[in-house]
Amino acid sequence: MQILENNNIRLRALEPTDLKLLYSWENDSSIWEVSHTLKPFSLFVLKQYLETSHLDIFESKQLRLVIERKEDQEPVGLIDLFDFDPFHQHAGIGISINNREHQQKGYATEALETLCDYAFSVLQVHQLYCNITSKNEASLKLFQNQGFEIAGLKKDWIKTQNGWLDEYLLQKINSTNL
Repeated sequence: MQILENNNIRLRALEPTDLKLLYSWENDSSIWEVSHTLKPFSLFVLKQYLETSHLDIFESKQLRLVIERKEDQEPVGLIDLFDFDPFHQHAGIGISINNREHQQKGYATEALETLCDYAFSVLQVHQLYCNITSKNEASLKLFQNQGFEIAGLKKDWIKTQNGWLDEYLLQKINSTNL
């Protein structure tokens, strides 16, 4: 098995052919609250992003990968490393399974496990972190099941149309490189 694969999924680089997929997913306003997005992305902006997505994580400080099913190469979501700091050896991690039909099938679990392994073994990251709103029970469970621990609570951190939400900071320490 390859390093960016698991039993049922493969994490792959973005391709120019992913433009329409990215356009659809990034402009899905139902996930803007989670992604901290305030306005739609144009095809032009996303095309420019794709043209620079080949940059090394040490240069761009981020890595976005498509989660695809191995059985049919169908994209089911995205997973990101962001705010990569090679000196302090930490990075943020985020994940999105974009179609409801693909949720609750284990793809997020396999993708998260695979990217954590990659970050710890290849990038030599010491710590990964994520931010999850207190109402997002599915994501809290996903990350906690992968060894992330709640490190803090940011009160009234996310403003929504319905008021303020608290947000948890979760961390996973790489115990193999202490």
